[in-house]
Amino acid sequence: MLNPFIHWLETAGAWSPWLFLGLFLAASFLMIWRLEAMSARGFEGTVLGTLVMPYCSGMGNLIFACILGRTGGSGAEVMTNSLVNNVTNLTLILGLPAVIWSVKNRAAKNAGGGKKKAKGGNEQALNRLSLLLTLTAVLFFTGAVWAMGRKGHLDFNDGLVLVGLFLFWQCFHVFEVLKQNVRQGTSVFHWMLPVDLALLAAGAYAIYLSTDWLVDWTQHTHSAFIKTHVGWLSGWLMVLPNAVLAGYYGWRRQPEVVYTSQIGDAHISIPLCLGLYALYHPMTLPAFFQTGMFLLLGATAVHFFFVALLGRLPRLAGLALVGTYGYFLWQGLLR
Repeated sequence: MLNPFIHWLETAGAWSPWLFLGLFLAASFLMIWRLEAMSARGFEGTVLGTLVMPYCSGMGNLIFACILGRTGGSGAEVMTNSLVNNVTNLTLILGLPAVIWSVKNRAAKNAGGGKKKAKGGNEQALNRLSLLLTLTAVLFFTGAVWAMGRKGHLDFNDGLVLVGLFLFWQCFHVFEVLKQNVRQGTSVFHWMLPVDLALLAAGAYAIYLSTDWLVDWTQHTHSAFIKTHVGWLSGWLMVLPNAVLAGYYGWRRQPEVVYTSQIGDAHISIPLCLGLYALYHPMTLPAFFQTGMFLLLGATAVHFFFVALLGRLPRLAGLALVGTYGYFLWQGLLR
């Protein structure tokens, strides 16, 4: 059924890459739309951001790693894609909402009756603890990749460890969802769940088709810049849905979802994408691997400090993170 549509996109000549880019973005926004519907039926707050959102916003990174692994593409480009994705999320994408909105936790707004205020305070404390746990996982996952990569590459055994770490983390959050719904007497198994899952699957398949075509196109294009910067360009493209999520939930003053959607997405790239590629082929590392790792660890530590101390990222710290992203671009791309 899709073959005539894909063929029509391919026959658009010079417009074909732009049409497939549009298909990628449309599929990403379809997944985000259904994700928002699911959030109203049990997947809320930090659970939503940690367990569900990453698969929607990080689907492109996951498919990119699988396609390059299957076709024997460059492992350095997969690592570059993951570093660009994670560093951009933790510096630029989280820094800008703090600069623009300086969002505070919604619980701070609950100035009403005592019970309402107490409930809001409890929700704020739980969100903060969950977020600190997620940031701790980012530190451990990034540190594990750094330690494994000190030998200059990631091999099959490293891939097994990284994928295993990710699966354990996801199992932990599945049980957290079930525990939360038992406490609240609710269930995420709504009659619309099969429809939502079907639409999410359709979006994922469209992302696969568009990513597969774009990867093949970059290998045959005559543009030297595109050929030598596939990891950077794909990383920026796949950050766009994350930027929309951060802007939307920042505007709605839901910092816990802004945070966990970006930090949870980091777990898709590191360790899952890197681990999956390493199961196909040994992964060579780009020249700025050490720089990217240290910037990622440093940005995560900054977020951990301010979340633990204030429960949010101050505007000045957001500006510093945006500046850090400029340094990352200079070290990895312009230098």
